[in-house]
Amino acid sequence: MSGAANSNQPPGEERGPTRAAVVLPHERPGRADGAAATRAAEARLAEAVGLTASIGLTIVHTAIHPLRAMRPSTLLGEGQVGMVKDAVERHGVTVVVVDASLSPVQQRNLERAWGCKVIDRTGLILEIFGERARTKEGALQVELAHLDYQRTRLVRSWTHLERQRGGFGFLGGPGESQIEIDRRLIGERIVKLKKELEQVRRTRGLHRKARERVPYPVVALVGYTNAGKSTLFNALTGAGVYAQDQLFATLDPTMRAIRLSSGRTVILSDTVGFISELPTQLVEAFRATLEEVAAADIILHVRDAAHPDSAAQRADVLGVLTEMAEGPDAALDADWPSRVVEVLNKADLMGGVDAVPHLPGTIAVSALTGDGLEQLRAALDERLAAGMETAEYRLAPSDGAGIAWLYEHGEVLSRDDEEEAIRITVRLSPADRARFEQRSA
Repeated sequence: MSGAANSNQPPGEERGPTRAAVVLPHERPGRADGAAATRAAEARLAEAVGLTASIGLTIVHTAIHPLRAMRPSTLLGEGQVGMVKDAVERHGVTVVVVDASLSPVQQRNLERAWGCKVIDRTGLILEIFGERARTKEGALQVELAHLDYQRTRLVRSWTHLERQRGGFGFLGGPGESQIEIDRRLIGERIVKLKKELEQVRRTRGLHRKARERVPYPVVALVGYTNAGKSTLFNALTGAGVYAQDQLFATLDPTMRAIRLSSGRTVILSDTVGFISELPTQLVEAFRATLEEVAAADIILHVRDAAHPDSAAQRADVLGVLTEMAEGPDAALDADWPSRVVEVLNKADLMGGVDAVPHLPGTIAVSALTGDGLEQLRAALDERLAAGMETAEYRLAPSDGAGIAWLYEHGEVLSRDDEEEAIRITVRLSPADRARFEQRSA
C-alpha cells in the first residue's frame, strides 16, 4: 500500500539536501514470525515519521508495504522495491528511512536499487541520540553505539551522493571521515571509548554516594518517548526542562527537589523516553537513566492515555525494564514492579481526568493544564508514608541538631516538651531511622 506524498512542492523542485521517504515493511497479522507485532501499521508509521522529522528531514513520501515473505537480499519484494524507486525519483528523495532492522547486505542492495542513502530504524534512532545526548557519558555511549553499528557497514557504494559533512552520523556521504576509516581504527576507538566510559561511571558512582548522604526519597519518571514526562516534571517542579511535542525531546536524566503537601521533600528525576525495538547498541546508553530508576523509591510510569497505541507502548516500557532486571549484571532489582505507579497523562485530550478510564491504583492527570496533579502529589505522599516506620525518641533540649534532623527528614506526629527531655514521635523511612539511631548510639 503506497502512501501519498506529503509535499505540495513540484516533484523536480529542490527544497533542501534531505528530502526523505519513510517506508514501513509490515508483517501480515497471523504470521508466526509477525505475531509479536502488536501495534497497528498506521500507528507504527506515524511514529517513524515523527522520529524522522525530529532530526530535520523533510518528509515527502510515506508508504506501508505488507510483507508476504521477507527477502534476504532486500527485505521487500521486487515489486515493492520498484514502487519505492519510482517514489524516490518522483519526489527527489535523498534519504529513505526503512522502519525495520536491515542487514548490511540489505541496506547496500536497497541503496544501489534506489540510488540514495538508506537508513534503518537502528540507524535513525542512533542519529537522534547522537544529536541530543548532552552529558559526557551519553555522548561517549552514543559514539560507541555508532561505531559498533557502522563497523559492519563500511561500504563504498554511495559515491553518487558524495558530499562533505561534519560529525559521525549517517546522513553524510563517503566524504565524511567516518566512512573512510577502516575497521582497525574503529576497533582502536572502541577500546578507548570503553576506558573513558569506565572512568565516567566511577565518577558518577562517587556522585551517587554523595547524594545518598542527603537521604531524600527519589521519584523517577519513566515512560514511552513523547508521553509527556518532561512536561509533567516541569509542572511538578517549576523547572524549565526542555519539553516539546517531539520524540526524544530530552535524553539525559535531570533531578530536582520538590516538597509534597505533607512537607516531605523528595527528589524527582526525569529520564529518557523508551521506544519499541530499542537498538541493542543503545541499551548500554540507558545505563545512567536506569541506575536512577534502580535507586528510586517510587517509579512513576507516565503514559500517553490519549495515544491509540497506549497499551502497546506500556508493554514496550515494561518489557525493557523487565530485561534490565534479568541476568547477573541486572541494573534493576527483581522487586521493581512493586514500586511502580501508573500515571495516565494528557487527560486534556480526552475531556478531563474524569473521562479517562483507569484501574484502581492508576492516576489520570494533565501535565499541561495541571488537572489531577494534586491527586498525584497526595498519592506520592501516601505511597511514601506506607513504607515508613513510626518511632519515638527522647532527646535532650540541648540537642537542637537532632531535633531539627527529625523535622527535616521525617514526619513529626507529636512532640512533648518535658522538663528534662523532649519526647518526639516521628515517622521515618527505614533508612533514615537506621541513620538517626546510629547517630544517637
